[in-house]
Amino acid sequence: MKKAIQFGAGNIGRGFIGALLEEAGYHVVFADVNQEVIDKINADKCYTVHIMDVECSELKITNISGVNSTTDAVLEEIKEAEIITTAVGLTILPRIAPTIAKGIALRQQAGLEQYLNIIACENAIKASSQLKEAVYGQLEQSAKEYADKYVGFPDCSVDRIVPPVKSENFIDVVVEKYYEWNVEQAAFKGEIPAIKGMNLADNLMAYIERKLFTLNTGHCITAYLGFLKGHTTIDESIADPKIYEIVKSAMTESGNGLIEKYGFDKEAHKKYIEKIIGRFKNPYLKDDVARVGREPLRKLSPTDRLIKPLMTAAGYGLPVDSIITGVGAALHYDNEADSQSVELQQKIQKLGIADTLKEISGISDNNLLEKIEKSYKDVINL
Repeated sequence: MKKAIQFGAGNIGRGFIGALLEEAGYHVVFADVNQEVIDKINADKCYTVHIMDVECSELKITNISGVNSTTDAVLEEIKEAEIITTAVGLTILPRIAPTIAKGIALRQQAGLEQYLNIIACENAIKASSQLKEAVYGQLEQSAKEYADKYVGFPDCSVDRIVPPVKSENFIDVVVEKYYEWNVEQAAFKGEIPAIKGMNLADNLMAYIERKLFTLNTGHCITAYLGFLKGHTTIDESIADPKIYEIVKSAMTESGNGLIEKYGFDKEAHKKYIEKIIGRFKNPYLKDDVARVGREPLRKLSPTDRLIKPLMTAAGYGLPVDSIITGVGAALHYDNEADSQSVELQQKIQKLGIADTLKEISGISDNNLLEKIEKSYKDVINL
């Protein structure tokens, strides 16, 4: 039986990657620290993915089991796996790296010559490469040489909105119909697994930045403007005409940067933007603005969804006024339940807007800093 391990049995793990793997004929082992979820998976041996869109449907996932990722039992699962995927969050990857390293070492000690591919399906650039670095830091030299031969770490980009909707059965999950999973073809070791829904990509960075500059940029600006205006969900926020106007303009600005960088077809990218905005309007998802806007320090970092599109478009001499408005709104994000939001507001109080932004975003262009500071003041009057 083909076996896959999905580290992270949360909504994305169950509703997106784990579901695709099970549909492709794998027995999917969910590895997580949440014993309640693991026990429920093992007791029920199934859960339902509710696909909520204009046309709603259900998908029953049955070929599954669970294991606590902090126990030695997960190591035996790694010994037998053909593919490992993660959906744990970028900051958690270093925590699971020692476990994966132990599993690779056990495969080496057992003399296994089967290939293993490990794909970190995180909302980040080159997450698998980051995981590989953390795993290799835990391996002896001989195990590194073994991994070089038998273990692949293909990078990927993932795109599916999976809101934290509570179901009667707490391991059921709600997702949107649309998804993309683009995986770096050249980085696989051995035969590439046939998984319906996994798109093999030659130029992965173009896919990564298309998603980052479009979905992620538009999503977080919708959330920050919505939060500022008292809206609670993404669909409610994008229904606000002023927010819609700014978000679409920001996505167009970031898209113009992509077109210059990668030579995307203008009309095709315009249609992609329209499709993304249509996803924001999905009334069935009820995606909370606080969920989408969480961790503003990360979202304002140099390589993430606000600053990188801003600097890319600005670097080509293109207009960036609406992205700047989004950055100004992000700096207003004040949510005491979010530790990064609290830290952001403390920095602003201590350093002011320009110096705070210099520190967290790496922007040194005084002209841009002045425009963002003005936007910070103006955006509250939208």
